[in-house]
Amino acid sequence: MAKPKLRPDRQAQVLAIVALVLLSFALAATVYAAIDRFPLDLLAVLLVVSSVLVGLRAILHHGLSRAVGLAGSAILGVGAFVVMLSALKPIVDAITIACLALGLAATRRALHYRLELPPAPRPASPVMFWNPRSGDGKAADAGLDGEARARGITPVELRPGDDLEELVREAVAGGADALAAAGGDGTQAIVASLAAEHDLPFACIPAGTRNHFALDLGVDREDLVGSLDAFVDGGEKRVDLGDVNGRVFVNNVSLGLYAEAVQSKGYRGHKLRTLLGTATEMTEDGGLDLPSPDGEKGEETLAILVSNNQYRIGHAIGSGMRPRIDDGKLGVTVFEGIAPITAGALTHTPWRQWETRELVLKPDGPVPAGIDGEATRLESPVRFSIRRRALRVRIARAHPGASPAARLPEHFSGIPKALWETAIGGR
Repeated sequence: MAKPKLRPDRQAQVLAIVALVLLSFALAATVYAAIDRFPLDLLAVLLVVSSVLVGLRAILHHGLSRAVGLAGSAILGVGAFVVMLSALKPIVDAITIACLALGLAATRRALHYRLELPPAPRPASPVMFWNPRSGDGKAADAGLDGEARARGITPVELRPGDDLEELVREAVAGGADALAAAGGDGTQAIVASLAAEHDLPFACIPAGTRNHFALDLGVDREDLVGSLDAFVDGGEKRVDLGDVNGRVFVNNVSLGLYAEAVQSKGYRGHKLRTLLGTATEMTEDGGLDLPSPDGEKGEETLAILVSNNQYRIGHAIGSGMRPRIDDGKLGVTVFEGIAPITAGALTHTPWRQWETRELVLKPDGPVPAGIDGEATRLESPVRFSIRRRALRVRIARAHPGASPAARLPEHFSGIPKALWETAIGGR
């Protein structure tokens, strides 16, 4: 199969030119303002940064320490607001902010390339497994079963108590030559693993709540019905699957903070409160009781995230997405506790990342884990591996076919080059 190519369309080229003009003006206006209002602007920035750092540190404590920290954060924030008001020039600032906002919006669209996927034959007997309860019932609201039948796709509704793996195997035994999953990423993983096992085409229908797998595949998450056209006029590409102790995952496996929190009784109703409470408890207890994957346990290791290809974490743009899912590597991210507020805190990042093809963790016993967002426990040793290009994915011709992060630079400093290449029609 030929390697798919990313390409900008004519609209993207025009938007890249517009973005370059707007961002250049915003930059020039910002430099002029900084010189004209020095040192008030610099003081405002320092106060804002200090307010955020003090506030982040405060929420990891209880009682008086938290109250004092939050009060200090609020005072610093008010101080920043007062300084900014004293230096305000409303018309110039409004124009600068507008140009920056419009320029960034144009940049985002200009750098969302499309992937030229090789054409694929239309399957004769595709089957879609759909969960009418996923995503607050969006599949049922869209009449997804009827839309599937209209395209020659047999819908199989999932009911409480159904064994999805058994249903999929029955469909394959009955002659299904393509499989689709309309539900959360846990459902996607089960159907995808069986599609890979039988080397059948797979379509991801974004009927879940967040649809992270669909996002990084390049499926338009807002076009639920249109994603069915993957089996009508879709192109095909191969992507990787992750494996932990023999179980497939399409996104990631988390150990530590998130895994502990999702298994708490109050998580579903109070997610943020539960996460903060769990973080506080783990920090006070000295961190995650697991060795880090590189053999160096951090002082306060809060979580380990092992993903099907590497996520961008903490970048100004494209954060939380995977630029690709066919690199044949696991992404490993170790999150550590928030560092004390010192001079070095401004440059400290409380996580470490690397890539590997295999990973083995040996905790003392079973550990709580979140696999594609679903709570479970994993027996020791915990073995991770990557199934390189194991899954044949079909994507509708009208959808991008590539992650929004595929062409986004990792840092703002890379935006001018990326925009210039897009403007002149480069790859």
